[in-house]
Amino acid sequence: MKQQLLSLTAAALLFGAGCQSKSQEKNTLTDSTSATVETTTTNADQPQTPVNTANIKVADAKTILARKQVPVLCYHQIRDWRPKDSKSAKDYIIPIETFKAQMKMLADSGYHTIQPDELYAYLNEGAPLPEKPIMLTFDDTDLDQFTIAEPTMKKYGFKGVFFIMTVSIGRPNYMNREQIKTLSDQGHTIGSHTWDHQNVKKYQGKDWETQIDKPTKTLEDITGKDIHHFAYPFGLWNPEAIPELKKRGFKSAFILSTKRDENDPLFTIRRIIASGYWTPKTLSNSIKNSF
Repeated sequence: MKQQLLSLTAAALLFGAGCQSKSQEKNTLTDSTSATVETTTTNADQPQTPVNTANIKVADAKTILARKQVPVLCYHQIRDWRPKDSKSAKDYIIPIETFKAQMKMLADSGYHTIQPDELYAYLNEGAPLPEKPIMLTFDDTDLDQFTIAEPTMKKYGFKGVFFIMTVSIGRPNYMNREQIKTLSDQGHTIGSHTWDHQNVKKYQGKDWETQIDKPTKTLEDITGKDIHHFAYPFGLWNPEAIPELKKRGFKSAFILSTKRDENDPLFTIRRIIASGYWTPKTLSNSIKNSF
């Protein structure tokens, strides 16, 4: 069994790596999108009523795969580029004005943000979604997601999903417990992103307790809510991980841009990384081409 806990130095290196994975950068087209999303028109400025997922029956994989995919964007750091940032790193670092322009484009284009429970109800039961639904997700607990992303989204009535890496909570340039609780109280979703961003494909034995059980308990203590949604570090997953997540009460899990699993599409929901190089027009085209 591999060493369960990284040293602080090694963990710090992982923070810099974030969710970067070269094998996940290529966008793939959906292979089953003949169905249309049933929509209802909603006012994005109005508070959303939480969806009760307790009595939702999980549909068969064929039914879920037949529903049109909802665009899901993945963000990491939101800050201006620095001279030391590498060319590849800039894909994962969104300059502040670029992020604001991307959010304005989504609002001007008529997109409405949804939460994972809404997506869960739609995929399983065909529950109606708002017109032009989209999901905004944020990985790794970076402080700029609270200080920059949240106020920008609020301007347009948008809500996001924040996947928290719990080892980083309260450290410099990362969110603290109070900020995470504030996001949850304001109607954003808090999801799990492991303890210290280790590859799920390598878990064995006590790793599940260290990387999943303890972080889930931490986030539930902070928010006062059950944690039902998970994002794989680096977007990497394997079939063996899915039953482990299911028995821990997770309802969905998010990958990056690779193909969904034909047996468990709820645990391989696709996202695309919103690149720091993308103009609003490029982002718009990428959403349309990828979903």
